[in-house]
Amino acid sequence: MGAVAMAIDKKLRERFAPLRLSIEDESARHRGHAGYREGGESHFRVEIVSSAFEGQSRVVRQRLVYQALTDEFAAGLHALALTTLTPQEDRRS
Repeated sequence: MGAVAMAIDKKLRERFAPLRLSIEDESARHRGHAGYREGGESHFRVEIVSSAFEGQSRVVRQRLVYQALTDEFAAGLHALALTTLTPQEDRRS
């Protein structure tokens, strides 16, 4: 896990106390596209299951995650593909 992925992991764990958190660096799939940088860590897929999302719309949940990662976006994180679920919505729990 690279430095950006570790920062994402740390911040999301601190902010949302997730029951499950998955972070996948998909940067290699975006080679040649906007925001890609050599070495990766520009495009991530994140799946997070947290009771902090209860009663929140999908849009609000995503905004909360983006707010938690403001510094990472400022430093070059280009894109997140997000799945934000409550424990009741998670089929894996």
